[in-house]
Amino acid sequence: MSYLQTKVLSHAQRVRKLYKEALREIYAHYHERAHVRYWCVMLRAKFDEHKNEPDMRKAKQLLLEGERKLQENRHPFPFKFPHSPGGVAYGRHPPTPDWILDTWHPLEKAQYPEYFARRDVRKREFIERWEKKYGKSEDTHHH
Repeated sequence: MSYLQTKVLSHAQRVRKLYKEALREIYAHYHERAHVRYWCVMLRAKFDEHKNEPDMRKAKQLLLEGERKLQENRHPFPFKFPHSPGGVAYGRHPPTPDWILDTWHPLEKAQYPEYFARRDVRKREFIERWEKKYGKSEDTHHH
């Protein structure tokens, strides 16, 4: 649930987040490079116009207004990177689980001797840490 906010963001962090999301909205609305660049430059100019605002009340009001405008102008099909959550290729090639390497033939493992030597050490360390924390597992498969 990475979409849930778990910490309070500072004003500067919220401004940066607003800027980044506004750029993504521009990418969703415009497809010609010239239009995208034009609106990105206009957006940056708008942010730079108020970047040294000394009055925090006005800065807060500008931030809230910007967040409101962003929500009002959301594209119905927002821009998503292909491999990001919501993208067309998300989860298409799930990562291979580590235990698959245990099924390799010894001749296959011999092609990568340093890797498998280091992996065996790490695997032993992991098992030792596990047994130290949780105790040895009872083997229920052998009677």
